[in-house]
Amino acid sequence: MGYKNTRECLDALEKCGELLRIDQVVDANLEIGAIQRRVFQAGGPALLFTNVKDCQFPMAANIYGTKDRMNFIFRDTIKMVERLMKLKLSPMEALKKPWKYLGAPKTAWHTMPKKVSTGPIIENETTVSKLPQLVSWPMDGGGYVTLPQVYSESPETPGYGGSNIGMYRVQLSGNVFIPDEEIGLHYQIHRGIGHHHAQAIKKDSPLKVNIFVGGAPAMTMAAVMPLPEGLAEIFFAGAIGGHRIPMVTRKGNLPMPAEADFCISGSIVNGAGKPEGPFGDHLGYYSLAHDFPVLKVDKVYHRNDAIWPFTTVGRPPQEDTMFGDFIHELTADLVPSVFSGVHEVHAVDAAGVHPLLLAVGSERYVPYAEERQPQELLTNAMSLLGNTQTSLSKYVFIAAKEDMRSDESCHDIPTFFRHMLERADLTRDLHFITRTTIDTLDYSGISLNQGSKMVFAAAGSKKRTLSSQLPENINLPDGFSGVQVFAPGILIIQGTKHQMKRDQQDSQLDRLGEALKSAKGIEGFPMIIVADDANFTAKDWDNFLWVTFTRSDPATDMYGVGAFTHAKHWGARTSIIIDARLKTYHAPALEDDPEIEKRVDALGAVGGPLHRII
Repeated sequence: MGYKNTRECLDALEKCGELLRIDQVVDANLEIGAIQRRVFQAGGPALLFTNVKDCQFPMAANIYGTKDRMNFIFRDTIKMVERLMKLKLSPMEALKKPWKYLGAPKTAWHTMPKKVSTGPIIENETTVSKLPQLVSWPMDGGGYVTLPQVYSESPETPGYGGSNIGMYRVQLSGNVFIPDEEIGLHYQIHRGIGHHHAQAIKKDSPLKVNIFVGGAPAMTMAAVMPLPEGLAEIFFAGAIGGHRIPMVTRKGNLPMPAEADFCISGSIVNGAGKPEGPFGDHLGYYSLAHDFPVLKVDKVYHRNDAIWPFTTVGRPPQEDTMFGDFIHELTADLVPSVFSGVHEVHAVDAAGVHPLLLAVGSERYVPYAEERQPQELLTNAMSLLGNTQTSLSKYVFIAAKEDMRSDESCHDIPTFFRHMLERADLTRDLHFITRTTIDTLDYSGISLNQGSKMVFAAAGSKKRTLSSQLPENINLPDGFSGVQVFAPGILIIQGTKHQMKRDQQDSQLDRLGEALKSAKGIEGFPMIIVADDANFTAKDWDNFLWVTFTRSDPATDMYGVGAFTHAKHWGARTSIIIDARLKTYHAPALEDDPEIEKRVDALGAVGGPLHRII
């Protein structure tokens, strides 16, 4: 039941033809990350690099790179975990169909960690500088851990019940960290370790932290799982892993998984942090250097046959997309119980996950009304913005289930956008929350961690017919060009390079809104996007979603055809205009290194290990 360590998992993948060994010398500086991304994009196998330049440890990648591999790794437990979750939703279901839940008590027993006196993890000690130093993108600030399991316990209620395991990136080298003594710990807002750190600061004591790498795949899955507050990830790891996770403790330290490949033990000392970053992140841009907590390293442990699992992130889709899909399938039935009135949610991967959330809710507040309008939907949206990881969403598009056909879903993005744009009243249905917290990795706001959010709600009958024909008599102001239809109701216009400072609106966009008033047929286009490259943005839905929602802040970058403000409510009588240009204050987008790509190409040539894969 479940793989207990990395090697056991990789052996099984190799046996069924899902793993490729690469014995050529590869460099952890840029090359190995580029290989992983190319193989993932090709739908290729897991990779085991046995000969890493200047490093004694093999590295493994793309372990979770396909949906089939994810299902294979957790094949023994996934159905029972789903049942366990449904059992929490409705105990009556177990009474009606007890044969479906016969294994539930056993699964619950597996959630309890098992205390052991020794294990492979404490067989050896090493130093931070001898660990693999993965540099994924050219501007990265140093070597990083990209699949860490960062373990901490509540200083107020220590023990497994008050523990947290999160996947927060860890910078091993570079910047001003003292080699082998300090590493950077980047955790974003709304993360479990933040509560523990706050408690430690209040007690004026260091926060002990263990960083695990490798071990049971279940531990990696637990680290990325968005569990409700109060439910410890270590318990979930046992359930999805199909066995009690054996934990070993060295005197004075936090426990560590006996089967982990590596463990970095240390403490966050109160006081000023140090610059961490830059780092090429999953929105498709660099997150720049900012001060984050520093971990003072006490010990670095590793097992005899240690393997360093890693991934690289970048503009979606990447390997972390597979985690998101897997989690969605596991938790889809839980959505109505966590968010009352919400039937379906879709954090859009192509838009970087947090920038855009699509949802379907209920609109039952006034069932006798002649025309349905968003009311309960706004309650649904505020619930989504007030709980769990959906609280980091920037744009929330929510439609009423009562208006949707049975075959419509927020996972069918083109159909959902069309549904929304046909029904939204742009004078009424746009709701902004300004100067609030946003995702740390999103640089579209007015400062780090601060920007705005918008709820775009739609209910009732169709209010317009969307057009697919360019409006007539378009007279664009100087600097705007290349008007084209992207989809029914959506226009894309190319703009000049952005010149404004942070937290400022651009009067050029106001002039565009005024000019478009006279265009015949503009009413058929309720959404207009201004981009740096109209052709790139209009190429496909992935490009459209990425450009539009990662490069705009709702309050700062929203303009309109017929825009108005009344009693502090903003709306547009005809169309909304979203300024999706790269701004002067945005972080740079990720770009591959051409020389590195040539080296990867060579591995895919005839006679190379990646021939017929990439």
